[in-house]
Amino acid sequence: MSTAVMTNRLELSSVADTILKAAARFWFGVTVIGQLLFAFAVASFYSLTALRGDYHGWKFTNGFVPGVTKGNWAVAMHLASAAVIMLAGAAQLVPQVRSRFPVFHRWNGRIYVLAAVALSAAGLYMVWIRGSVGDTTQHIASTLNAILIWLFAGLALRYAMARDFKTHRRWALRLFLVVSGSWFYRIGLFLTFLIFKGPVGFDPTTFNGPLISFMAFANYLFPLAVLEIYFLAQDRPGGALRRMATAGLLFILTLAMIAGLFGVTAAAWVPQVKAAFDPRRSITETLSPTIASSGVDAAIKQYRDLKAAQPVTYNFDEDELNSLGYRLLNAKKFNDAIRILQLNAEAYPQSSNVYDSLGEAYMDDGDKPQAIANYQKSLQLNPKNGGAVKMLQRLNAP
Repeated sequence: MSTAVMTNRLELSSVADTILKAAARFWFGVTVIGQLLFAFAVASFYSLTALRGDYHGWKFTNGFVPGVTKGNWAVAMHLASAAVIMLAGAAQLVPQVRSRFPVFHRWNGRIYVLAAVALSAAGLYMVWIRGSVGDTTQHIASTLNAILIWLFAGLALRYAMARDFKTHRRWALRLFLVVSGSWFYRIGLFLTFLIFKGPVGFDPTTFNGPLISFMAFANYLFPLAVLEIYFLAQDRPGGALRRMATAGLLFILTLAMIAGLFGVTAAAWVPQVKAAFDPRRSITETLSPTIASSGVDAAIKQYRDLKAAQPVTYNFDEDELNSLGYRLLNAKKFNDAIRILQLNAEAYPQSSNVYDSLGEAYMDDGDKPQAIANYQKSLQLNPKNGGAVKMLQRLNAP
């Protein structure tokens, strides 16, 4: 082989290495920023609302349910672990931290592993015992995710203790990806919203459908597959074109990740942060004890009196009464829920969502004509409300 050919191959290999490292750093930088944004949104919203005693925005896996201590502790553990994981995981992957602060890296890693195990255990409790949105397929996907978290955590710890740091780092990266499954899930879901201009491939009222079932597995299996491709590119120094192709794949996926990150930040995380620092008192948490002690009529009067006398002190936003209505629906207090959601429709007569919620309340109460009328009103205000269309089809509306 001529010297010129060998030189060209070495130069191509060097360029491929540089491009692959740049792609990995690009992905890493975007991931760290995105996870810190997620951590800040979760920590600020759930901690500050809890300090105010305002739980109406805790809407996942049945949220906060007064009197259900074990379930509420599982939710709190899940949230706290998620915030810790986002922060600790970002710090754990920084090479400068590993090299300059090895003691911190070791202890931070232990905290990360414990938080990951706690997160997955609380998640399984909420899925299989407390009850969660989604079907059995999604619950199986969550269970597999938890099993992989435990397996990868154990292997990362084992190789760290054996001082085989190259293998340890690879298992730690695999652990990071499966632990970040819910983060990838949000990015992927909101990316589809941006592409298709709204929900597609699933029913937003039940959160079931082929897209959600696929994403329940893909949110951690797909990143794992990409990581294995990256490892193969690293392990085969002669494959310069393979490394360049892998770098191209990473660049494209990172750009897609940026788009999804923009979507979820604008639509979900920014509103959560605003709600966290909203100084107004929750009208939901104000009316709930009134309903329990004096009935819904007294609560409606209280709402109107407070809105007239102290419109700035209390939060009278649309989602407040909507959340209270669903809280009552979940408690099977259908008449009270209907009265509260009627009050919301009175306050926000141009909102499609309030009539959609009222239609659901009437449907749960067995009042089919009123359910149809309110879903039709919701659709009239928002012709793109696919959920209302599906509910009207289910109700066999003309």
